[in-house]
Amino acid sequence: MYKLDLPIDTREANAIAARQQREEQRKTQIFNARTRLIGVDTDSLAKQIEEKKLMQQAERERANAYDNDMIKTAQICTLLDERQSNDTRKLNGQLNKFRLEQQAAASRREFDLYDPESKKKDKPARVSDDDPRCQVSGLQLFQGEDLSAKDRKKLQQEQMREWIKQQLEEKNREKAAERYAEQLHQKKMMEIDARSAALAREEEECRRNLNMATKNYNSALSAERKAREALDKQKEQDDNFTELSNQVFGDTLTENPGVAQSSFGAHRVIPDRWKGMSAEQKAEIQRTRDLQKEEKQRMLDEEKELYNEYERTALLQAQKAILMEREKNRKAAELEKSIAEENMRLSQEQRSNLTRLNKEIYTNPPTNDYFAQFNTSTR
Repeated sequence: MYKLDLPIDTREANAIAARQQREEQRKTQIFNARTRLIGVDTDSLAKQIEEKKLMQQAERERANAYDNDMIKTAQICTLLDERQSNDTRKLNGQLNKFRLEQQAAASRREFDLYDPESKKKDKPARVSDDDPRCQVSGLQLFQGEDLSAKDRKKLQQEQMREWIKQQLEEKNREKAAERYAEQLHQKKMMEIDARSAALAREEEECRRNLNMATKNYNSALSAERKAREALDKQKEQDDNFTELSNQVFGDTLTENPGVAQSSFGAHRVIPDRWKGMSAEQKAEIQRTRDLQKEEKQRMLDEEKELYNEYERTALLQAQKAILMEREKNRKAAELEKSIAEENMRLSQEQRSNLTRLNKEIYTNPPTNDYFAQFNTSTR
């Protein structure tokens, strides 16, 4: 007759569940003493987390920039090493080629002394009767048989001219080899300088990129450094110009007769050029000494007067401090006495009030059931 299994209202059930959930959340906030008394600033925490993330991102980008610069520098160094190795290999090849072509062992003057083919190239003991190689010990040509003296002398002269010619050619070859080696050395040095300049430019480019990447952190420091460098450079130029002016217009080059006067002051001279003091200088020195004595005596008098004044002031301050200490002790004793009397009066009033509260007002003390009803709900 009555339909008891009615459908549940979904909206009402959801509202009840939402209220229960909010109630539980409110309980966690209210019953938590730390959150209730101190609280948590979620906006500040979120801002700090965001700033920390930005800082970490900046650090990662900076580290990546450093890594990229390091990789680029390593690649540049490797390329330069390979170029230098290739240049060294080419230079050694050219040097070996020059030695094989221009400095062969057969072109040496004393090559005939250690020529392994000397016996094959050598002539017989005597080719003819006028052979100049025949000596007395060889029993090939005897004394008095100088039949080819004229030809021998002519041959010796030709041989001497040939030796001189060979020596001149050898000297010319040596000079040419030296010039060629010097040219190679100069080319090598120019190439090294060019590579150094290129490497310096590349390093400067890398440094410029790095400075641009970190411009937000040290722009003020960079400006200050540039200004200081410009100031130092200008100061150095001014010092150089002053030194040049002093050297050109100085007493040494212009032969000034007053060259004995020192540049460190009018009262100083150069010992090896000084001829002695004049009467005016001696009188000036004596006057200066007298003034110094008077000034020193005046300073001593002032110091003595100041010391006496300080002693008098210290004595007065000590007397005043003693009087102030006595007055302070007297007031402290009076204050302690008044505080003790006031404490005694308050103690008597507190005892009388406590007795009245316990015997007249608080006649019905609360039980545990009264305290147990608190902190059971947020309402």
